[in-house]
Amino acid sequence: MAKKPVKYYVVDAFTDSPFKGNPAAVCLLEEERDEQWLQAVAAEFNISMTCYLTRLTDTGSDSLKSPNPRFHIRWFTPVAEVELCGHATLAAAHTLFSSGLVNSNIIEFVTLSGILTAKKVLEIKASDSSDIQNGEAQECFLIELNFPTVPAIDVNSAEVSSISSALNGASVIDIKKITTSDALFVVLLSGESVIEIQPDFDAIRKCPGLGIIVSGAAPSGSGFDFYSRIFWPKLGINEDPVCGSAHCTLAPYWGKKLGKCDLVAYQASARSGVLNIHLDEQNQRVLLRGKAVTIMEGSLLV
Repeated sequence: MAKKPVKYYVVDAFTDSPFKGNPAAVCLLEEERDEQWLQAVAAEFNISMTCYLTRLTDTGSDSLKSPNPRFHIRWFTPVAEVELCGHATLAAAHTLFSSGLVNSNIIEFVTLSGILTAKKVLEIKASDSSDIQNGEAQECFLIELNFPTVPAIDVNSAEVSSISSALNGASVIDIKKITTSDALFVVLLSGESVIEIQPDFDAIRKCPGLGIIVSGAAPSGSGFDFYSRIFWPKLGINEDPVCGSAHCTLAPYWGKKLGKCDLVAYQASARSGVLNIHLDEQNQRVLLRGKAVTIMEGSLLV
């Protein structure tokens, strides 16, 4: 029997402008598909992440524990499945909220990293005060993702030289290893240094770990607390435009460094993106707030 067409949306996440932020394809599945098909579709989209959503019904005892709608979500780069992705989760939540597929302000996602939640946070925008009085204010919303903090540990100092060389001689202050993904977290002299990096992607492929997250303190008066750029050539993504999951490590680091729980982060890729972050130290959670824009939709016919 032929498979039913699969509805998909392409959404730019962590931005309120089309063609900025990080694009993700969101595919709505009525039934689970095999991994080979999932990976082939992700390779066909050939953007930083493709995610797959399957609604979970209340037939199982586990799903009865929550009144919120639940979806199984999986994330694939063009070459591999990953365990955690922020921007595609935000794109998925935006799709579900904006298309009316859920009648709730909270969605739960069942993932390889546990149950993650997305919350719809309303904003009221009006061109002037008379719009509010006339009941013509436009409803907009942010999405707040509740993710776990991801710790980083010190690495062997012998690796500093090769990593600095892969970043074309950038002035490295500190290097740590992210425990869950084995990625490297590199702190540079300043936010300006982050912008100026000219990475050698072939050299990054030869470095230990899955990829390199680079960050530095934002310039005074910029309106941001820190800048970052992120490179995953081993995952088929030379530079990730905006990476939510990386901020599960960046937020605890900069929160401690700056003595703040509320942070505004800027990812300085060519597409750029902004993340508003609250660090919940007591519960070891990171709340990532951002916007998203749907730029296309269609159906997969195979």
